[in-house]
Amino acid sequence: MKILLTGATGYIGKRLLIQLLSQGHTVVCSVRDSMRFNSAKYKDAPGEIEVIENDFLDPESLSSIPADIDAAYYLIHSMSSSAGDFSQMELDSATNFRKAIEQTSCKQVIFLTGIANNPKLSKHLSSRLAVEHALESSKYGLTSLRAAIIVGSGSASFEIIRDLVEKLPVMVAPKWLKTKCQPIGIRNVMEFLVGVLGKEFTYNKSYDIGGKDILTYKEMLLQYAEVRGLKRSIFTVPVMTPKLSSYWLYFITSTTYPLAKNLVDSMKIDVVATPNELASQLNISLYSYKESITHAFDKIKQNDVLSSWYDSFSNPFHKKNVWQYLEVPSKGCYKDVRRRKVHDTETTLDRIFGIGGRNGWYYANILWKIRGHLDRLFGGVGLRRGRRDQRSVEPGDSIDFWRVLYSNREEKRLLLFAEMKVPGEAWLEFRIEGDTLIQEATFRPLGLAGRLYWYAVLPFHGLIFNGMITKLTDK
Repeated sequence: MKILLTGATGYIGKRLLIQLLSQGHTVVCSVRDSMRFNSAKYKDAPGEIEVIENDFLDPESLSSIPADIDAAYYLIHSMSSSAGDFSQMELDSATNFRKAIEQTSCKQVIFLTGIANNPKLSKHLSSRLAVEHALESSKYGLTSLRAAIIVGSGSASFEIIRDLVEKLPVMVAPKWLKTKCQPIGIRNVMEFLVGVLGKEFTYNKSYDIGGKDILTYKEMLLQYAEVRGLKRSIFTVPVMTPKLSSYWLYFITSTTYPLAKNLVDSMKIDVVATPNELASQLNISLYSYKESITHAFDKIKQNDVLSSWYDSFSNPFHKKNVWQYLEVPSKGCYKDVRRRKVHDTETTLDRIFGIGGRNGWYYANILWKIRGHLDRLFGGVGLRRGRRDQRSVEPGDSIDFWRVLYSNREEKRLLLFAEMKVPGEAWLEFRIEGDTLIQEATFRPLGLAGRLYWYAVLPFHGLIFNGMITKLTDK
């Protein structure tokens, strides 16, 4: 089959792409940033890949969608966006998608959404339901799969739970921790997404999909602690407002504030699947919550996290067109350039391409952490995102509060662009020329505030950057 996959660089999309290719399908990957998509990774897969660049908020960009597709996956959402009304953005995207797909030979659209069977829906779930209705068409069959929390390495929900339990031995938490939820493992989600493909009995139907267990959020946190062998105590209080709850999640976990706000809004209502026969019809064995956590940590221990929500571009960041910063400016900038002789090229490259995340920044990590805390305090991303893979990175990946612009081990070059809150724009580049490592920090200041910022941090740069390049080139 020829299948259109939207959101191909997203958390679900990356995993689904591998499944579809393994079955020999031709997958047309619709992405907003083609530079983030590494086709070479899939060159040995049985199926074939085509890449097209679309923005579903821009109808004119959808003309590149092939007319001969057989099916399409709609995996687009704007819940983490802080720009404008995300519900209107979602509705516009869905409407534009439907109109474009109606011009093709597509027979089925598969939509992964949220469980929306409660009469009192949050703004997020109301938006998801509106999108589902906007996708309905007489020209193709719509199959909607509605899920609650998805548990898997790199998923937003899993990483938030992980942050809370790993960091806090005692939690004083909001009363929404008593809300019921039916989490589902990412492996089961993949089985459902692939399983309904081409199944005509699923056309124009919606199905709630959930794992074996119905749990409160408090029970989910405590069961996570059991799996990890941690002793944790949780006390709920009735006085924490949704806004305070959102800030609580934002400062303790790796989530962004817009995502925390929408998650808290959704956590106030039960999200439990309405029973159906889809799992048995597709011969899917559902996992328990604890089993899904175990599967997630199997991937983490093997350093085999296929995708992470951390790497998603926020809408403002996407509109900024980060790729315009691929060419590091030389004029109107402050630079810190250091050189060291490389004793072992492969060891130095391992350190460069493994920088950040659990490996840290090799020198003065406490100062990096303080900078991360300050960044969070002023609404930035901080250091908590870490990195998806501890050994390699691709363009578009996040490394703490940096974004990878260029990564090529053969060329011995890694270029990072700062996502931290700074009065200007900042780059950090590592490249090996001959037997010399060149480490170059570039800052293009914005106004007087930018210039004052550079001179304020200059003493720390001298300490940090000198120590870092020394550690990178040590024998």
